[in-house]
Amino acid sequence: MRPTRRRLIKMLSATGIVGTGGFAMLRAGAANAYYQGPASDHFDGTLFFNPGGKQPGGTHRILQLYFMEKWEKWPTRVESPFNDRPPSEVTGARARIAFIGHASWLIQTGGLNVLIDPHWSDRASPFTSWGPTRCCVPGIRFEDLPPIHAVLVTHNHYDHLDLPTLVRLWERDRPRIITPLGNDAIMQRGIPGLVATAVDWGDHTDLGKGIVVHTEPTQHWSARGTRDRRHALWASFVLETPAGRIYAVGDSGLGDGRTFRHVGARHPGIRLALLPIGAYEPRWFMRHQHMNPADAVEAFQLCGTEMALGHHWGTFQLTTEARDAPPQALAEALRQRRIAPERFRAVQPGEVIEI
Repeated sequence: MRPTRRRLIKMLSATGIVGTGGFAMLRAGAANAYYQGPASDHFDGTLFFNPGGKQPGGTHRILQLYFMEKWEKWPTRVESPFNDRPPSEVTGARARIAFIGHASWLIQTGGLNVLIDPHWSDRASPFTSWGPTRCCVPGIRFEDLPPIHAVLVTHNHYDHLDLPTLVRLWERDRPRIITPLGNDAIMQRGIPGLVATAVDWGDHTDLGKGIVVHTEPTQHWSARGTRDRRHALWASFVLETPAGRIYAVGDSGLGDGRTFRHVGARHPGIRLALLPIGAYEPRWFMRHQHMNPADAVEAFQLCGTEMALGHHWGTFQLTTEARDAPPQALAEALRQRRIAPERFRAVQPGEVIEI
């Protein structure tokens, strides 16, 4: 029996497509729901786009992914060997970087505590009963978080912009929130009274204490619902810190490599890059929006970073590959390019790195 549209959305959500924004491809609205502003080299007056890059595909590709591809089975629950209890602050010319899970990080440096794409919910989905379920608990309990001074949100897909977590952070700490154009409207509609700073590619935001956040291009897209595809901007961030530059990429395809070359040229001497290595199969569907480990190794070289940490794997099943495939493929990609494995590691929730 042919499924109804509502049932199809629920089925697509249950497979994990919602986490990558895929269910939002089912329909795109005309007028921009979140942002009005002048046209630019990545905004046509209504929709944001990737200059020189590919835009997301249509509904038929979503149906093909769901009905024709084999999805590897993930475990229901995986325990990380790490569990972090961060200090209240880190001072001096040091930075402490703790991996929370999926694309969530806590960066402590210069006396400030900064969260990137914070996500403590059990699902990455607009639904409470469908969608990708967390299989590995956060590496830091929410109750163990130090006071949070700033939150950076890279884009609005449900595995990155988690409104329930933002509610908890806003009610507890009133942090400074920085996010690309249009995503501030989503947050403010969902959280009355919230204040967020909307930034464009090329902007910089001074957090004080020697920490500056630069907003940089990323090859990706956005959507929260069925009518808002590419209505909000997506981005990565480069943090200037007392310990050096940290490049945080939430989601990105490699494309022709221009975004990573651009960041490397604009911010030479990056100490650490946080690069996504998961949610990449099948390549016919994902290659323009998510890097596989081989792509991530190329991005590592293009941006000129000293060291990288691989994330965006092992927490939510968003695509078809097995849970343990990304770290295995990363090890092989590093071997083929003769890069020492300690320079680019796939991390697990609760792991801490200091620079």
